[in-house]
Amino acid sequence: MPFTADCGLNWVIIVVVPEADFMEHIQANTRTTILLCFGALIIATVIGVITSHWITEPILCLSVASKEIANGKLNQTVTVEGINELRVLAQAHNQMATQLQESFAEILEANRQLEAEINERKQAEEQLRHNAFHDALTGLPNRAFFIERLKNTLQRAKQQENYLFAVLFLDLDRFKVINDSLGHLKGDQFLIAIANRLEVCVRSTDTAARLGGDEFTILLDEIQSLSDAIKVAERIQQELTLPLELDGQEVFTTASIGIALSSTVDYDQAENLLRDADTAMYRAKVLGKARYEVFNPGMYTNALVRLQLENDLRRAIERHEFQLYYQPIVSITNGRILGFEALLRWQHPERGLICPTDFIPLAEETGLIVKIGYWALHEACRQMQNWRLSDRINSLEKISVNLSVKQFSQPDLIEQIGEILHSTGLDAGSLMLEITESAILENGDEANAALSELRKMGIELSIDDFGTGYSSLGRLHNFPISVLKIDRSFVSPIDGNGKNLEIIETIITLAHKLGMDVTAEGVETKEQLAFLRNLNCECGQGYFFSRPLDNAAAVELILKNPQW
Repeated sequence: MPFTADCGLNWVIIVVVPEADFMEHIQANTRTTILLCFGALIIATVIGVITSHWITEPILCLSVASKEIANGKLNQTVTVEGINELRVLAQAHNQMATQLQESFAEILEANRQLEAEINERKQAEEQLRHNAFHDALTGLPNRAFFIERLKNTLQRAKQQENYLFAVLFLDLDRFKVINDSLGHLKGDQFLIAIANRLEVCVRSTDTAARLGGDEFTILLDEIQSLSDAIKVAERIQQELTLPLELDGQEVFTTASIGIALSSTVDYDQAENLLRDADTAMYRAKVLGKARYEVFNPGMYTNALVRLQLENDLRRAIERHEFQLYYQPIVSITNGRILGFEALLRWQHPERGLICPTDFIPLAEETGLIVKIGYWALHEACRQMQNWRLSDRINSLEKISVNLSVKQFSQPDLIEQIGEILHSTGLDAGSLMLEITESAILENGDEANAALSELRKMGIELSIDDFGTGYSSLGRLHNFPISVLKIDRSFVSPIDGNGKNLEIIETIITLAHKLGMDVTAEGVETKEQLAFLRNLNCECGQGYFFSRPLDNAAAVELILKNPQW
């Protein structure tokens, strides 16, 4: 190593160390260093492994828990000890898992509620759809359903050759009586029972529907011929002959049925087919009810005539087209005229004189009979009072007037009759009201109360057409009736019919025992008069004495003072 002394001389100092001594120390230091490094490495490795496990295990747990949450297992919480950051991360993970559970539970609950609401809405829609196309009372399809089914069937018939179907229109004949007498609740039970019976009478492929009230329709799908529809109508009639029991009370009914066949007319609209079945049903009612009729095009023409007749009937009173004709009621004892029965006639401006049988049923159906009936009663009382005030024809005792079923059931009947008597001045004792037995029996207690009031007024009461309503004198005896009129169907054949002779004799005998007088209708021969006289029948009425007469002819007959 170079060295410079203070005197300026350059020196070189050489130190000699033995290599062995030098290397021994170096090697010792090297070994020590290597051992220390190896030890440090082992310690570092151990520390690294421990540290890695300490750090990665919570992370691995968090990773596994996160994967489980991703798979839908939300109840995954992790507990971490040690590193604060990992504890914070674990707490955040646990909070997230808890919130996810709560959110998912809320979603599940909301989904459950949504499904429930959807199901309820579907059920409500189905119920609304069912209600829209079904009758609420009977559960049968309603008019809308029936028309839709009929349209589809009509379309099918147009596409398939020789495809035949029929529509039956059914109307119960006595439903109003049942409903009014037993109450609306029993009436509803009755309709439900009828609906059940109708379903028994048809096939599963057919459609029975309720249009409303007591009207039902049946669609007979794919039948072979008209006879198939007739068989169903007859089956329904047979089924309805069986009594219905409503809370222990037996109820009987019949139905008028109209049948319209798809091949009768080239139908384009379902409503026209239903209309024609309805027309045929009305024809069945006109012909006596409790029967069926098959539609033919002539019925439609008759329906148009009937519609025009109804329109004319509504204006007949205003136009003063009604007239009263008078048929004498004769005392069989002395052969003298006791009074007259007032009979309604319609002098149509175009069709001439129309008999009651041609318009009274229509007036009954439309309700016009009430107004017409009161007009007839007022006119009869007015005419009778005029006769009573006349010096020449004041010997008449009674004027007899028919009360219709609808008129008799009016709540203001007593007041109306009282007003008519007051306005015409006729004494109540000069008026006799004729009422059919069916009108009395169908109204029951109400009829008895009304009849009692009329009797208190002094009006005499008569049962008209006795024998046609299948009632008994025993039942009629409970009502304040003073005169019994035997129907002409019993009187006309007595000339040569021993059975009718016995029937009339029995009726007269029983009526007398019950304190009633008897008037025989339809007396047409001297022999009939003699027979009735022998049975002590009080009065007679019929063509043998006189046809119904207008006012002038009736006065002329009275003035002649005939005696039979």
